Amino acid sequence: QVQLMESGGGSVQAGGSLRLSCAADTSNYCMAWFRQVSGKEREGVATMNSVGNTNYHDSLKGRFTISRDNSKNILYLQLNNLRPEDTGLYTCARSRWPGCQAPIRGSHYDYWGQGTQVTVSS
Repeated sequence: QVQLMESGGGSVQAGGSLRLSCAADTSNYCMAWFRQVSGKEREGVATMNSVGNTNYHDSLKGRFTISRDNSKNILYLQLNNLRPEDTGLYTCARSRWPGCQAPIRGSHYDYWGQGTQVTVSS
């Protein structure tokens, strides 16, 4: 049974940083981070395929960075220069495939974590 478990969320002030972690079997699959912020549908944040190529939501590129430690089976999402509008539930997901798709769509992913809450205050 595939399980994904996120951690690292919390409350920060605007301009602050957080690093989210997702414990999962990351090495051979396309992995992704999604988020659902207030008043919006779930959106794809970033992906990393099995060979380490990355893709980002255009509006988040430059502030968020996806990375992976295969030796620890952990997927990361570094969140920098956070804004109040980044507040939401951040969830990691794994595809059954090694490659990722662009744009980032939830339908490409088969396994999902429960999410970790990020709250940014002004």
